[in-house]
Amino acid sequence: MTGVIPMTARRSSPRRPSSSQLLTRVRDRSPGLAAGLVGGAVAAGLGLGALTVLVMVLWISSPYPDSGPGGALHVAAALWLLAHGVELVRADTLSGVPAPVGVTPLLLSVVPVWLVHRAARDAVDADDDGVAPPVSARTAWAGVVLGYLAVGAGTALYAAGGSLRPSWAWTVLGLPTVVALSAGTGVWTAYGRPRGPVDRLLRLLPPGVRRVLLGPRGREKFLVAVRAAGAAVAVSVGGGAGLVAVSSVWHGDVAREAFLRLTEGWSGRCAVLLLCVTLVPNAAVWGAAYALGPGFALGAGHGVGPWVSDPAPMLPPFPLLAAVPDAGAGTPWNWAAGVVPLAAGVTMGWFVGRGGMRWSVRRTAVIAGLAAAVCAAVLAVAAGMAGGPLGVGVLARFGPVWWQVGGAALAWGVGVAVPVAVVVRVCGGWVARWRTAAATKAVTKAAAKAAEEASRALSLAEARATASRTTKASRATPQKATPQKATPQKAALPKATEPSKATAAKSSTPAKPAKPAKPAKPSGPSKSPRTPVVAPRDGVTLRKKTVTPVAPEATAPPSPRPVPHPKESEAYDLLPADEPVEDVWRDEALRARWDALRDELRQRAPEPVAPANTEPEPPAAKAEAEAEPPAPPSPQDRGTS
Repeated sequence: MTGVIPMTARRSSPRRPSSSQLLTRVRDRSPGLAAGLVGGAVAAGLGLGALTVLVMVLWISSPYPDSGPGGALHVAAALWLLAHGVELVRADTLSGVPAPVGVTPLLLSVVPVWLVHRAARDAVDADDDGVAPPVSARTAWAGVVLGYLAVGAGTALYAAGGSLRPSWAWTVLGLPTVVALSAGTGVWTAYGRPRGPVDRLLRLLPPGVRRVLLGPRGREKFLVAVRAAGAAVAVSVGGGAGLVAVSSVWHGDVAREAFLRLTEGWSGRCAVLLLCVTLVPNAAVWGAAYALGPGFALGAGHGVGPWVSDPAPMLPPFPLLAAVPDAGAGTPWNWAAGVVPLAAGVTMGWFVGRGGMRWSVRRTAVIAGLAAAVCAAVLAVAAGMAGGPLGVGVLARFGPVWWQVGGAALAWGVGVAVPVAVVVRVCGGWVARWRTAAATKAVTKAAAKAAEEASRALSLAEARATASRTTKASRATPQKATPQKATPQKAALPKATEPSKATAAKSSTPAKPAKPAKPAKPSGPSKSPRTPVVAPRDGVTLRKKTVTPVAPEATAPPSPRPVPHPKESEAYDLLPADEPVEDVWRDEALRARWDALRDELRQRAPEPVAPANTEPEPPAAKAEAEAEPPAPPSPQDRGTS
C-alpha cells in the first residue's frame, strides 16, 4: 500500500489545480467582476438619488404635505421601481380595495435604462486600439446586473412599507428584464456590435425569413429592414405627437381648466407639469394607436378611435386627457388621422426600395414585409409599456391594447410599404438606366466638342508655325546676299599682282596711304655663327624661297559698342531649350505653339544699331586680309630670335 498511495497521488495531482493557480484565476477575474458590481450599484444609486432629490424638493415646497420625510422617501423609491416597469399598488383607497397603478412614464424610464447601458459599456474596459478587452462579456454583464439588482432589491423592500407598494410579481419579472437587456446592449456596444449575437437571434425566425437574412448579403438586407422600420416608427410616433398637440390646442380651454382644478399651490402645479412632461411619450404612442385605427381605451368598455369616441363619463381632470376627442361618431377631421400611418408606410417602402436597387422585385417585397413586421413589433411593445391600469372598475384599462396596435401596424406596413417598395425598385431601375443613358450622351457630346476644339487649336497652331517659318526665311535672305558678292573677289585674289594689291590698299585708305614694305632679303646661307648648317639629306634639293612683301593693312576704326540684347531666358520666367527631347512634345499642336512663342519673342528683341559716323570696311580689303596668310619670318629673324 505504501507504494500504491504515492502513485495514486501523483496521478491525481495534475487534475486538481494548485492553490497558486486558483489565486491567479481569482486575481485575474476579481477586478472585472468587482468593477461590474460597483458600476451597477453606482448606476442604480445615481438614478435613485436623482429621483429622491426631485421628490424631496417637491415635498419641501409643498405648503400642506400629506406625510413626513419618510413618506416622501417611500414615494421616491416607488417611483424608481415604476420607472423600471414595476406595477405599484395603492393601498389607502376610499373603498379599501387596493388599486393598481401600472401606467409607466416612458420619459422617466429613459434615465435608468441609459445608466445601466453606460455602466455595462464602461465595465468592459475596452481599449481604443481594437484589441480584445481584458474583461469578458459575461463577467462584465453579470457584475453590472448583480450590482444593480442588489440595490433594486433593497429599494423594493424599503418601498413595501409605504403607501405605494410594489407588486412582487412585476418586481421579480420586470426589474431583472429591463436591467439585463440594458446591460446586454451596453456590453454588445463595447465589443463593437459583433454579428454573432444578432445571428443567434435571427435563427429563431421562420425558415423562409431566416434564409433571406442569413444568406448572401444578409447583413445588408437586415440593416435595410431595420432602418426602414426605424424610420416608420419615428414617423408614426411623431405623427401621434402632432395629433395630440393639435387636439390639445383645439381643446385648450378644457386643458387649462383641468390644470388649475388639480391644485392651487405653485408647488403642486409644478408637480403636475412635471408629470405631464414625463407622460408626453405615452401620449405620442396613444396618438399613433389612434391614427392606426384601434385607438386606446379610456376605462373598461370605453374606447376612443377615429371611427367612434366613447370615453368613460367620470374621468379625473387631467391636462393630457383634455385632448381626447369628444364623444360621438367620427368626422372627416378624425379620419384625416390616417395620413400618419400612410406616411409611415410610404417612408418604409421608400427606404426599402432605395436600398434594394440591386435586388430582385421579389426579394425587395420580402424585405419590405420584414420591415413591416419589425415596425409592428416595436409599436406593439411601446403600446404595452405606454398603457396600464390606474385603479379598479372603470379605471382598470387605460391606454392602447398592444396586440391590436401590432396587428394594425403590420396591416398598414404590408398594404402600403410593400407596393411602394416594389414601385420604387422598378422606377428606380428605369431612372438609373435613363440617367446612365443621359450621362453617356453628355460624355459623348463633351468628347466631340473637345475634339473639335483640339482640331481648331491644331489648325491655328499649324498656321502660326507656317507664318513663323515664312518670316524666318524672309529675314535670312538678305544676310546671305553679302557673302555671295565677296566670293568672286576671293577667287581672283591669288592671281592678282603686287601693284593691284597696293592699289587696293591705297583705295581703301585715301586719307593715310600705307608705306610700302621693304622687299625681303634673298634667303641664303646664314653667316651667323649661332645657326648651325645642316647638310641636306639624300634625294632632297634645296630651293630658294621667295618671300612676297605684304602690304600693311589699313588701320580699322574702333568697332562700335554692341547694344545689349535680352536673352530668351530673361524674357520669360520659364523658357525651355530650343530643341527639347522629342518625348516632351506630346502632340504637334504643343510644338507649334512653342515655335510661335519663340518667334514672337525674337521679333520683340531689338536689332543692333551701328553708329552713323563709321564706314563699313570694304569687302575687297576684308577678303584680301582673310585670303593672304602672314609672311613667315626670315632666316635672319630666326637667327636673332
